[in-house]
Amino acid sequence: MADNPVHSFLDFEKPIVELEGKIRELRHLSDDGEIRIAGEVERLQSRVDRLIAQTYARLTPWQQVQLARHPQRPHCIDYVKGLVSDFTPLAGDRNFGEDQAIIGGLGRLDGRSVVVLGQEKGIDTETRLKHNFGMARPEGYRKARRLMELADRFGLPIVTFVDTSGAYPGVGAEERGQAEAIARAIEVGLRLSIPVVSVVIGEGGSGGAIAIAVANRVLMLEHAIYSVISPEGCASILWRDAAHATEAAEALKLTARDLLEHGVIDEIIPEPPGAAHRNPEDTVAAVGRAISTALEELCGENGDALRRQRREKFLSMGNGG
Repeated sequence: MADNPVHSFLDFEKPIVELEGKIRELRHLSDDGEIRIAGEVERLQSRVDRLIAQTYARLTPWQQVQLARHPQRPHCIDYVKGLVSDFTPLAGDRNFGEDQAIIGGLGRLDGRSVVVLGQEKGIDTETRLKHNFGMARPEGYRKARRLMELADRFGLPIVTFVDTSGAYPGVGAEERGQAEAIARAIEVGLRLSIPVVSVVIGEGGSGGAIAIAVANRVLMLEHAIYSVISPEGCASILWRDAAHATEAAEALKLTARDLLEHGVIDEIIPEPPGAAHRNPEDTVAAVGRAISTALEELCGENGDALRRQRREKFLSMGNGG
C-alpha cells in the first residue's frame, strides 16, 4: 500500500485512516531522529491490513454505493490514459453538437486497434461541469452511436467504460429526444457484428449506462454498482423519502456479486485491498488485463455469432433466460 494519505474517506473507513495517520506520524518521528520504531510501525501496519480485509469483506450494499461514487476512484480518462496508446478523440454527433459527458475515439489497447467509449464524471468542480457529471445528453448518445457504426464499418472491436448516475434529465435534453437517442444507441449495439467489451468502473445507472453497455462481455469492478435506478431515486418513488436510500440499495440487488448471480454481468474484476481509490494504478492494470483476455476470446468469432450472442444475452434478461 502506498504511503500517500487518502484525502477523502468514507465513514466506515475512518478507523483505517486513523491507524494510517499514526503510522505516518511514527515514520516522521523516525526520520527526524534516531528513534527506532520499526517494530511499532510493522505492528500497526499489520493491524491496518487486517482491518482493511475485515472491513471490505462485509460491506453493505449502501457502502458499495458510496465506494462506487468515491471521488478518488479511477475515472474513464484514467483508464484511457493508462491502457490506450495513440488515442485520437472523435467529437460531435454530426447533428447538434459535442457532449463531453461521453468520451470517444480511436486507439490501441494492448497493441490491438479499438474504438473506445466511456462516461467521464470529472474530478473537480471545473471538470465536473465540463463533463456534466457524466450525465450525457442526446448528442452524447448520438455520438456514441456514430462511433459504434464507425467501428462496425472498419471491423474494430469496441471497449466501453460505464460510469454514470444516468442520462441527463434536463428540459433541453428531453426536447432533443433523450429517450430516442438512448433507444437508438441500444439498437445499434444489438446489431453490431464486431466484439464489444464493456466495463462498469463506478456507477452504472439506468438506460444512460445500458446505451453504451450492450456488449458481448460485461465486466464489472468488485465495488462498482449497476442498477435500473439510483437508491435515492428508488426511495423517492417507493417511500416518498430519499432518506430510505439504504433500504433501497438492499432491495435493488445492485452489487457486482448480485448481478453476476442473476446473469446481468459476465465477470467481476477484483479490486486491490481497500478498493480502487486506494490503488488506482493496480486497478487500471487489472481492468486492462481483463479486457485483453475478453477481446482475445471474442476476436476469433465471426460477426453473425457475435451479434447473435449479444442479442440473446440481452433479450433474455428478465425472461428467466
